[in-house]
Amino acid sequence: MSPLRIEDLGCRPYAEVLELQRELRRRRIEGELDEDVLLLVEHPPVITLGRGTRTSSLPISPAELRRHGVEVFEVERGGDVTFHGPGQLVGYPILDLRGHRQDLHWYLRSLEDVLIGALGHFRIEADRNPGLTGVWTAGRKIASIGIHVKQWVTLHGFALNVTTDLDRFDLIVPCGIRQVVMTSVAAELLRADSEGLMAEVRERVAGSFCDVFGYSVIAGSGTA
Repeated sequence: MSPLRIEDLGCRPYAEVLELQRELRRRRIEGELDEDVLLLVEHPPVITLGRGTRTSSLPISPAELRRHGVEVFEVERGGDVTFHGPGQLVGYPILDLRGHRQDLHWYLRSLEDVLIGALGHFRIEADRNPGLTGVWTAGRKIASIGIHVKQWVTLHGFALNVTTDLDRFDLIVPCGIRQVVMTSVAAELLRADSEGLMAEVRERVAGSFCDVFGYSVIAGSGTA
């Protein structure tokens, strides 16, 4: 089993973690970093625009969003617009796919498998939606995925709604999908203990990630 360093970053600004991702990927590409890394984090409210973002997916202008305390970033990942905020577990894998499979379709499906497996521990029946990337339960979207790969090293990743304020998704057309209904782990389980639930989900996601990709874990410092 290959090693994986998991870093739990707590809640950090999006821009800070974006630069951290890019630096870790640079080090992984150049051979300065020997192991793959999974960053787990929550963000203050932020909207990110992927390379596939359509004008219709962002009905409120970026300037207006910023006036309401929501940052907006254009990023290199695939996909359309998405929202990150408190109560959402975001995972950024910095993986060298040459140690796995040089196949982006396989990688996307594997990320979905990670989340489907983790949700199964909570008896949430999650699955794919044919033709769409992400994870769904009973027709509702619970997790989004968007990636970028350079020299077979990955960037960006997944966002799983745990105790997220789902009303925030009204600011956008999530992933450009009209009339999509967003949900969360808390909403599906009817649980309100946000801190305890997030800790449980984080542990299950980390374990499922190692199972799917075949890793042994190196405990991170949380200060990457």
